[in-house]
Amino acid sequence: MADYAKFLPLGVPDWQMPYWDSLRAHDVRVQKCDSCGAFRYVPKEICYRCHSSAATWSPISGNGHVYTFTVVRRAPTAAYQADAPYAIIHVSMHEGFRMIGSVRGIDPAAVAIGLPVQVAYDDVTPEWTILQFEPAP
Repeated sequence: MADYAKFLPLGVPDWQMPYWDSLRAHDVRVQKCDSCGAFRYVPKEICYRCHSSAATWSPISGNGHVYTFTVVRRAPTAAYQADAPYAIIHVSMHEGFRMIGSVRGIDPAAVAIGLPVQVAYDDVTPEWTILQFEPAP
């Protein structure tokens, strides 16, 4: 882990680890409220819609489209600057909620609102996999 210089999650509560474990397994799962069916991303202890605490870690399609994005030209640290310019995208997932991540496999200048994308995985250390996106076929 010493060779990876970018940010990694710190202090993740045990109840949120199923999300990170699903990324490591390349099978992203998101909380889905057992009472009303609302997806909870980012993981939360209480449903924003019905206030239930009951939820199941459910698989999602991993497909969506770019809702909005930004191109980073001046990165927060030297480790990220090596990748600049890069795009960070806010994705409307087919299931009706939004996720944020970087996008790979496309020139940042070609990223556009409405671009179809799919979840991708970046295995940055043996312990951590980071959510990314890539253009959908």
